[in-house]
Order: sequence, then C-alpha cells, then structure tokens
Amino acid sequence: MKFDIQRDHLLNGVNDVLKAISSKTTIPILTGIKLDASKDGLVLTGSDADITIQAFIPTEKDGEELINVTESGSIVLQARMFNEIVRKLPTNDVEIEVVDSYETRIRSGKSDFHLIGLDASEYPMAPDVTNDSQFTLAADLLKQIIRETVFAVSASESRPVLTGVNWQVKDEGLVCVATDSHRLARRKVALDNLPTNMTSVAIPGKSLNELSKVLPDDQTSVDIYLNAQQVVFKTNDVVFYSRLLEGNYPDTSRLIPEEYQTTIKLNGKELLQAIDRASLLARGDRNNVVRLSIVDNETIEISSNSPEVGKVEEQIPVASFTGDDLRISFSAKFMMDALKAIDGQEVVIQFTGAMRPFILRSVHDDAILQLILPVRTY
Repeated sequence: MKFDIQRDHLLNGVNDVLKAISSKTTIPILTGIKLDASKDGLVLTGSDADITIQAFIPTEKDGEELINVTESGSIVLQARMFNEIVRKLPTNDVEIEVVDSYETRIRSGKSDFHLIGLDASEYPMAPDVTNDSQFTLAADLLKQIIRETVFAVSASESRPVLTGVNWQVKDEGLVCVATDSHRLARRKVALDNLPTNMTSVAIPGKSLNELSKVLPDDQTSVDIYLNAQQVVFKTNDVVFYSRLLEGNYPDTSRLIPEEYQTTIKLNGKELLQAIDRASLLARGDRNNVVRLSIVDNETIEISSNSPEVGKVEEQIPVASFTGDDLRISFSAKFMMDALKAIDGQEVVIQFTGAMRPFILRSVHDDAILQLILPVRTY
C-alpha cells in the first residue's frame, strides 16, 4: 500500500472515525484505525463493536486531487498514535507506505515515522444492511431531531432499552421518543416515502450523540438503513453504523394527558433564564427543585428555597392563562433541558394537577413535545 494525501483531509477523516474508538475495548485490533487504499480513494474505519464509523476520502473532489494511490492495500494502525502523528506533521503533503510486512512509513517534509501496524484482514467486517428498510433525512434535520430528544434517555442500565431513542413509523410520519421514566421528549417528522416495513427500533443515545458530531450542519442527504440489529447512516463522505438496543420500547403515548386543568402561554427564553437563576439556590438539593406558582391571570412566580443558602422569587409575565390556580415543583435541570429543546420560542405549558405530568410545546410548532413529572416536596 502506498499513497500521497493532503494532511488536512487525512486529519478530518481520522477525527471522524476516532469518535468510534474506545480505549476500553477488549478486542485489541479495535484500538486501531483501518486504512483501505484503492483507485477510488481512501476509506478510514474506526469501531468499538457497538459503533462503526467509516470516512471516505475520494481520489478527487470538485476537480481537486485529494489523494494519489500508487499501490492499493490495507493496514490497521494504532489510533491514538496515528492521530497524534498526523496532527503534528510539519507539512500538508503526506506519504504513507507499508514497506515491510506491517511496518508503515509516514513521511512529511523532513519527518519520517515508522509505525508497526496490524493485519487488516483481522479487522471485523462492517455489517451489510443496505437491502433493508431505507429512507432519507437532511443532515441538519437529523441533528435537530437528535438535539430535541437524546438528552431525555435514561442514564441507568437497569432498563437498557431506555438508554436509547425510540424511532417508529406511524401514520403521521416518523416519531422519535426518549424517556428516563421521569421525563419524556418527543419529536414528530412528517416525511414522504417512509418505509412501511420499519418496526419500532431503539437507537442508543450514545450512538446518536456521536453521529451528531460527524454530520454536517447543512441539508446534505443522509440515507438511513435499518434492520432488526443495525442502523446505518450514510452520506457521501461518512458511513455510521450502530447496533440497535434489544427489548420492546414501552408504549409512551398513554403517558401524555389528553385533558388539562391549567394552560399558560409565555416566552420560553424568559422562563428558561428565570429557572436558571432560581436553580442557583436549588443546586444543593438532591432534586434541584424549583417551584412554579400562578400569581394571577397575567403573572407566574418562579421560586426556590434552600434552608442553608436562602431563597429566590421572580415573577414572569404570561401571554395568556386559562384554568385553575396551581403550585407545582419540578427538577430545574429537566425543565431547562426541555426549554432548550424548544429553543427559546414562545411555549405553551399544560398542567393536569400538582402531582400529574405536565407538557411543554412550542406555540409555533406542534412537532416537539416535552413531558415532565413533578417532584413531591412535602
């Protein structure tokens, strides 16, 4: 194997696949990055067995030569060391050559590194799911869906399926739901040409977080392939594989109330900032509890009280109020996460009682729903 490549393109590819590599793996070869050079370009692969990321650097792009492959071949190089070497090479022109068995030479300017590689044939093959359920999302929309749901997955492994986001095709389109039993985040996406044979799947929250980091912030098409065990997200430059979580995701639709006793409409950004300030005094409390009280038809009060620290009260105007007076306590963190997902828009909050779940929606967009369970404070 022998090729010349520009360092910045190589580094971008290495940075993408490095996100899949774990130092805790029990499979030694998975601490490495696999390099496959051919006449089409260079494929870099990183994996921790749960997530696999492949970055493709084509021979040329937009008329510019990115890589010149003199001799095709494959090698696995120790990931962290290879990344450090590429990052610190003195010039943008890099030559990589497997010179003797698995010994790999990396040259740039006057630097000449020799790394001992591993046999690429020992590296696990990426699964093939390209013939299964398939649909397409824009990269910026996919990143938005992840941002609006993944924070609500469970951090506890006691119910592994809840550490993922549930994707399901229903009549209204794609429905993505995450819950940790104390809160719920739901995002609906109306899409054409969704697969009719796609069942409910749970994609690990960790996988979606890493996927979000490698996707561009534009409308690049992302082809999504699903089967019973795997999901694959594919762009022109990156292919991201993730295993799916086993188990049946609970039916969360019954958790969402259908009738409400109290409804308020207000500025989401103002509410977020007030809760953020109130949480300063609540942080010592185990649940980080903040209270919301209806003052009158035009005002609510956000407050927090810590016997050791002090108390804070702040009044916020509401755009509208209907229903019964209310005083409710909740986790400041959960409420702030939900408001950030709605992204500072004007919000509607609907309550069914002081100890029943309440929901938040954007006034302008019914696709996003956040549900929070209140905290008992007596």
